[in-house]
Amino acid sequence: MAVDSPLSSQLGPPACERDAKALHFIEETTSHADSVQDRVLTEILTRNSQTEYLTRFKLNGATDRETFKSKLPIITYEDLQPEIHRIANGDRSAILSAHPISEFLTSSGTSAGERKLMPTIKEELDRRRLLYSLLMPVMNLYVPGLERGKGLYFLFVKSETRTPGGLLARPVLTSYYKSDHFKTRPYDPYNVYTSPNEAILCPDSFQSMYAQMLCGLLQRQQVLRVGAVFASGLLRAIRFLQLNWPQLTQDIETGALNPKLTDPSLREYMDKILKPNPELAECVRHECSKDNWEGIIARIWQNTKYLDVIVTGAMAQYIPTLDYYSGGLPLACTMYASSECYFGLNLNPMCKPSQVSYTIMPNMAYFEFLPHEPDSFGFPRASPPKLVDLVDVEVGKEYELVITTYAGLYRYRVGDILRVTGFHNSAPQFHFVRRKNVLLSIDSDKTDEAELQKAVENASRLLREFNTSVVEYTSYADTRTIPGHYVIYWELLGKESANSPTDEVLKQCCLAMEESLNSVYRQGRVADNSIGPLEIRVVKNGTFEELMDYAISRGASINQYKVPRCVNFTPIMELLDSRVVSSHFSPASPHWTPERRR
Repeated sequence: MAVDSPLSSQLGPPACERDAKALHFIEETTSHADSVQDRVLTEILTRNSQTEYLTRFKLNGATDRETFKSKLPIITYEDLQPEIHRIANGDRSAILSAHPISEFLTSSGTSAGERKLMPTIKEELDRRRLLYSLLMPVMNLYVPGLERGKGLYFLFVKSETRTPGGLLARPVLTSYYKSDHFKTRPYDPYNVYTSPNEAILCPDSFQSMYAQMLCGLLQRQQVLRVGAVFASGLLRAIRFLQLNWPQLTQDIETGALNPKLTDPSLREYMDKILKPNPELAECVRHECSKDNWEGIIARIWQNTKYLDVIVTGAMAQYIPTLDYYSGGLPLACTMYASSECYFGLNLNPMCKPSQVSYTIMPNMAYFEFLPHEPDSFGFPRASPPKLVDLVDVEVGKEYELVITTYAGLYRYRVGDILRVTGFHNSAPQFHFVRRKNVLLSIDSDKTDEAELQKAVENASRLLREFNTSVVEYTSYADTRTIPGHYVIYWELLGKESANSPTDEVLKQCCLAMEESLNSVYRQGRVADNSIGPLEIRVVKNGTFEELMDYAISRGASINQYKVPRCVNFTPIMELLDSRVVSSHFSPASPHWTPERRR
């Protein structure tokens, strides 16, 4: 349904005229989702018609969906690697995109342990900024008065490198924070942060976190919302406060900045705003010195109305901990995005985390959906499934997301499994179910079954001299610690009881596993401090037989039973933990540098 005037919106009465324009844009775009998708595909195919990739499939300038779908294959990252490597090595011809590739956005690791390199073009920043500009107008419908305060957001840049051909390769948010779109963004009273650019852009994670926390404490009365990109990031900030509040309160009390902050631009900024404030210091000290940290966020930042963090997918495991530290503040999930493309936003951001649905914005890319049937047991289909267009998905069904982007990804399988929950106008709304094939995730890391298997095999080689082997194993992501860490349960078979592997050897097994995991995991361990040391818990002999017996008692077929390679069901966790005979942690950090891609 078309919208009559810029000031009307089905979503609700806008807070101001600028919000009205944003809400009108959402209504217009979602009301004509199919025609917008048609335009997007036509634009992508027209501008890139002479690229090597499209020429290879003999589109011959066609821009209609039927020809596009009949001639272009559905692909994965592995299919594109030859083209990606050519671009990374300096080939500037129009391989995937007629517009020059401006940089690569790094995504989660491949099965070979290498970061994915997603090509992007400069104008993609405009599309991202457009989606960001829609978030606060929607939020203002649910939480009035946000223009009268600030957001305490913990935002960080991560390491970047250059490809052999000279292109930057870095995470998508680092690219955005370092862009002029962010650094010189126009003043918006609804979107003011306590963290200055100098702190956000500081490459030293300790100095950046310290300055952002200090700024948040200095402006605590003005803070109306607290957030980070992922739930795990906000919990790391709380843990940082637990460890560093004595020094932070001393800085506030004396007006003298911690000498560990050596970044010149950061010190210059902080020297301007840091003045002695014994009263504030005593207030923070009073709360932080208590043994009980339940509700600490609401106690220090008393005017906080909600937390702005992603708690869908793997991040859902952090919800109980967030509730504990926030005193049950609402959790707002505002948008859905990835390195490949920004997808959409949550039009009901104050809903319960379990009810979060994202409305796909049809102007961001051309979207198709591969029906996902989780009960197919891996048997090949008689014929490949037919992909469904954006407006033709069915409520209640699950799909894998497939995208075609302006930057040169064509019919690319993102790997996200989504469930359709409804429609806003003619644009579907999706609940994020999970990443395809991902077993373990703490932060932005994603470890699949093949990678875990390889890591166990590599580590178990250290047991050979003890005539010991790993009989069975499983795993889980332990998020009760901050930061969270991987736990691997091992059942061992030793042929010589007098020659069992020592604690030191099992610690080295932990490290060997970490060395085998992908660069995203290792960066989280080494540079970002977002993942704790890997832990191996050795369980009694016969534990995995008990696990099978338990599964069969609950209805599993003995003929089809397979040991789960990742567990999170409480009774199973309790069974495993009750059988632990020893626990061992990685004694050091694995090797990682920005240049080490493998």
